[in-house]
Amino acid sequence: MHATGDRRGNRKRVKVFARSRAQDHSLASLCHIFPRPLVKAWTPEQRTGEKGRPNIVRLVDFVQNSPLFGLNVADADKVQVDADEILYVKPPVDAKAEKERLKKEKAAAAAAAAAAEGKTLVDRTKEAAGTVVEKAADVKDKVVEAVAGEGQKKQKKEKKERTPDSPPRPGAGRLAIKHPEADSLYVSTIAMGDAPGTPDTTEVDGQVCRTVCSGLNGLIPLEEMQGRKVVVVCNLKPVKMRGIKSSAMVLAASPRLKEGEADDHKGPVELVNPPTNAKAGERVYFEGWQGEPEKVLNPKKKVWETFQPGFTTTDALEVAFDAGVVEALEGKSGLGKLVVASGGICTVASLTGAQVR
Repeated sequence: MHATGDRRGNRKRVKVFARSRAQDHSLASLCHIFPRPLVKAWTPEQRTGEKGRPNIVRLVDFVQNSPLFGLNVADADKVQVDADEILYVKPPVDAKAEKERLKKEKAAAAAAAAAAEGKTLVDRTKEAAGTVVEKAADVKDKVVEAVAGEGQKKQKKEKKERTPDSPPRPGAGRLAIKHPEADSLYVSTIAMGDAPGTPDTTEVDGQVCRTVCSGLNGLIPLEEMQGRKVVVVCNLKPVKMRGIKSSAMVLAASPRLKEGEADDHKGPVELVNPPTNAKAGERVYFEGWQGEPEKVLNPKKKVWETFQPGFTTTDALEVAFDAGVVEALEGKSGLGKLVVASGGICTVASLTGAQVR
């Protein structure tokens, strides 16, 4: 039994939820043995006064009179409850008036604080204006000094050319499992040549590894993800994927979509393979685009999204970058193969003219 009611007593509501007979009997026994004699001795003020307990009075009244519990309490032993005897009813609060009262109290407190400082509103306004004028004068002086120090010469900052160098690295996959919270994801631990203590890394079998989530579950068998070399983009900003932080992206190839065709993510998909002699963490770059990569790409600049459309595969199954399809590289063309610093080209198993991402 569970009872709830209006504390003010002006109306009575009781909800009864079905429970086991043992639970009902236990609650009825508790009300019969302890609260009833105690409540019977309470004064009217203790029952329904400002600090009274009308909810307990209603509970005892319900239990002693309800046929649900079969207490059969004699009338002489019952707690006599007068539903009309209500000594205190909490007055209703006008929300708008209460808000206005608090606002006035706050304003009065602020005025009192200002008066205690011996300052009027006009005084405080003058002080604030003086501070602004002083700061403006300081800024003006600094600007004049900077211009004079440079001999009033303006040097235009050279704009750094954006390149598709992301940079990928060969990675040695140690272990892959299914993501516990996402059916389409794998969670892999991959060694990428990071130094011990690098943020977002852990040591696995004596090797420094990153955790990487990839949407390859259902596209590549789990057993093919175990203990194999892959190519990863390692300077993307780490992101959480269904509760697990992913600190890189595994590169894979899939057929390029035709114009107007929807991406149903059904595959086929093939992992990008580094040369067999490539070492974990070795530098990978596109021929003709060997620049100095940023440590972490700024997601707001959309660098990956800008250049990824140029990632493709050739008829010889080599991974390459086609500058001619990237709008940001207007006027440039050519195909640069994805190679490792020690020599060798990254490849796929069978997909030609594919998109790589």
